[in-house]
Amino acid sequence: MCSAANGAAQTTAPAGTAHVPHASQLIKIVACNPALNAMQTGGWVGYAPAYVGPYRPYWGYGAWGGSYYQAPVTSTSPELGIDYVNLTHKTMKRIEFGLVANGVLKAEVLDVGTFSPGVEIKKKFSISENVFPIGTGLPRCPPLHITFDDGTKWRNPGLPPKNTQIYVNP
Repeated sequence: MCSAANGAAQTTAPAGTAHVPHASQLIKIVACNPALNAMQTGGWVGYAPAYVGPYRPYWGYGAWGGSYYQAPVTSTSPELGIDYVNLTHKTMKRIEFGLVANGVLKAEVLDVGTFSPGVEIKKKFSISENVFPIGTGLPRCPPLHITFDDGTKWRNPGLPPKNTQIYVNP
């Protein structure tokens, strides 16, 4: 583990002898669900259309008797759902997760709060639509960095290679 002293990270053991725990010893990932969330709803927003039968659900009749077509509303709100459990005996305050597919880092998300030991946390994070398509690999959501309530910090020793395409240039 690393500890925060005077704002700088320092190892708690002599260099080369510190044991950095594997991510699976700190957090159990119960679910990792990236979703593009292409949502389609009926085109009936703002008016009550006349019933026109099951095969023409978006057709209606106007106030003057003419028929018209109102397409369904389509929107996207990509998100990453992560369910996880803190396996340690310490409360976590800040966790950065990565979305990894086919060995490539596709996105990063940050969860800030109070994450008590043994409690399952279920969160949904907004992600860029540019993450999709994910590809054929099963997505994984490993923790990348953790800050504990007592100020200690952990950095994943098995970080995926950095993907500069996911970051916004300042």
